[in-house]
Amino acid sequence: MRIACIIMAHKEPQQIERLVKKFAPLPFDFYLHIDKKIGQGPFEYLAQLPNVYFVQNRIRVRWASYSFLMAVQQALSQILSTGIGYDFISIMSGQDYPITPVANIYQSLEKNIGKNFICYEDDGEWWSHAISRINKYHFTNFGFKGRYRIQFFLNALLPTRKFPLPYKLYGGPRAMCMTLTRECAAYIAEFMASNKKLKRFIRFTWGPDEFVIPTLVMNSKFHPTVINDNFYYIDWSKGGPNPKTLTVEDYQKMMDSGKMLARKFDIRQDTAILDMLDQEK
Repeated sequence: MRIACIIMAHKEPQQIERLVKKFAPLPFDFYLHIDKKIGQGPFEYLAQLPNVYFVQNRIRVRWASYSFLMAVQQALSQILSTGIGYDFISIMSGQDYPITPVANIYQSLEKNIGKNFICYEDDGEWWSHAISRINKYHFTNFGFKGRYRIQFFLNALLPTRKFPLPYKLYGGPRAMCMTLTRECAAYIAEFMASNKKLKRFIRFTWGPDEFVIPTLVMNSKFHPTVINDNFYYIDWSKGGPNPKTLTVEDYQKMMDSGKMLARKFDIRQDTAILDMLDQEK
């Protein structure tokens, strides 16, 4: 079994190096997408590590915008073009870290060949406010001056938007990180590249990474293969658009969670928590 991991990154190459090295004993390959806004120079040395590659068609990513999904699509397309028979492709961030020995992650996937791991909700509190991502215009993907004024007037004057496909919606605050089979990943990459109606729609959405892929998968033939779990511990208890940055004070909660990875960490805020996690056997 072989696994490809896409790492979406924009800072801290040393933290990414530490993440990659944790998986070194096992057959994981890493494809780094470095945000095009950032010079790739400080990250270049990572290519010297075994099984590390750079996504060639980099995208200038704007936070919570369509451009993030464009970057994921480019990474998926590059991985699929290698011809390597990956059993799984995982989408991660540069601020993730395993909280259990990586052998446990490998063994869990090995027991679930053919399954897709996506964390989603189809109703409830999250969707009560997230539905505005669908039915309102958002100019997050654009950088021109006055864009939010235009956004305001469009939402005031135009009819409520509707998702362009006759699909039930799925998504959630933990949906960005996922592990897909190669076949499912190929389906998603092709769908996002070829469906012009969907692409036009999600250019004007906020945070599409948290609902587009789950929605496409759950409305496809892969629906029966989905396990509603992505192995991640993520703490949203502080509210707001970003999860809590995890520190040593969160150690026991992570250990008690039964999860295998966590997000997010920042070595500039707390390196000690990674040291503690490295002691886990």
